[in-house]
Amino acid sequence: MYIGLVVLAVVTAIAVGPYTGIDPVTLALLAVLFVVAESISTMVDSGKAGISPSSSASLAAVVLVGPVGAAVAGLASCLVIRRQSVVKRLFNGAQFALAGYAAGHAFLLAGGETGVPVRADFPWVVLPFAAATLVHTLANTVLVGGLMLILGVLRVESPRRVRWRPFARLELSSLGYGALGLCIATIWGAVGPFAVLLVLLPLFIARWTFNQYIAEQRAHDATLATLCQAVETKDYYTRGHCVRVSEAASMIGRELGLPAERAHTLRYAGMLHDVGKLGVPTKVLQKPGKLTEEEFAAIQLHPMRGYEIVREIGFLDEALDGIMHHHERMDGRGYPAGLSGTGIPEFARIIAVADAFDCMTSTRSYRNARSIGEAVAELRNCSGTQFDPAMVNALITAVDRDGWDPPVAVDPPDEDIAEVAQQDHDDPSAPLRITGGTVSDERSGDGRS
Repeated sequence: MYIGLVVLAVVTAIAVGPYTGIDPVTLALLAVLFVVAESISTMVDSGKAGISPSSSASLAAVVLVGPVGAAVAGLASCLVIRRQSVVKRLFNGAQFALAGYAAGHAFLLAGGETGVPVRADFPWVVLPFAAATLVHTLANTVLVGGLMLILGVLRVESPRRVRWRPFARLELSSLGYGALGLCIATIWGAVGPFAVLLVLLPLFIARWTFNQYIAEQRAHDATLATLCQAVETKDYYTRGHCVRVSEAASMIGRELGLPAERAHTLRYAGMLHDVGKLGVPTKVLQKPGKLTEEEFAAIQLHPMRGYEIVREIGFLDEALDGIMHHHERMDGRGYPAGLSGTGIPEFARIIAVADAFDCMTSTRSYRNARSIGEAVAELRNCSGTQFDPAMVNALITAVDRDGWDPPVAVDPPDEDIAEVAQQDHDDPSAPLRITGGTVSDERSGDGRS
């Protein structure tokens, strides 16, 4: 129904016109430009959203051929060179057409005139063009947001729980591309359609470079995911643990205001924090009874083994500190180096909290998952002795605002072949048991994960 109404509105607007003063050749070229620009969009935010320079073509059409022409150019996106369902093509075309139509009228209402801007039009033409750009962005946001709400992809939430940063990044990118529309329209009068090449060719090259960067990032993520899978095959009950620790660490990082580059590296540290378990014998990790001192020593080595496994991966940088020291404690009773307080690298203090939180809110073979409230209470209890209070507070604030989805309990496929851990060295409320040794494991929050 919603899509039908949007399509009907566009068909009505285009049918009513008027088409006087629209150069058909210019309109056709702008429509082709729109299709090409929309076809080279770059997917971001894990494929949930895309950025394309098509708003440049749409806003150039607003200036050169007016509201109806902009609507026709936007509707051409139905022909985008990409695998899409017919319904999606119709909605996208109608959405871009309506946004162009609304922006065209905003341009005229703000004092703009349809046609190639000349020198005398500057600088005042910038004002109606800015109004058109804002209306174009707002119309796109409202139309897409309405569809996502209806489909249940989005839900109405408190502004405090909305992730504004990715949203703002997308909108700023769209505004930036939109501003190029005025450049295209201005030089169109001097060089005609060649204006498109002059403005957008460098842009396309930049997009190609950006796509290469995105592909490289995906290759990194795939490599790390493979390492995580290898670690988690040692225990069915810890499946997804690395990814969730990465997410919890990212929540803490965002709350602390870490720069984007460090936040990205922190995510890697969360994914790989237990990679050293690959170097610990499975029979030790899954031993149901008390550990010998030698077995406990083997577990204590897993951060160092993890560091050794991944230290040659160049893009990890600061993540190596998080992997190496995520079992240190604020009171100096952790391992492997016995660091204390702020002597523990920041990434390690973050990972320690994220690791314990996910462990406690996950079901294990020896206990059911604890509630978020119980996990938060345990983190508070260990704050200052085991965990950095700043990191604990950051996670609690982020969880309170954004929520947390605990994992669904996993059923091993066959009791005869599935090996599961009987203790967890990241669970603050289930310390390891060590036979007859002097090594103390009474600290709250230690064990195998």
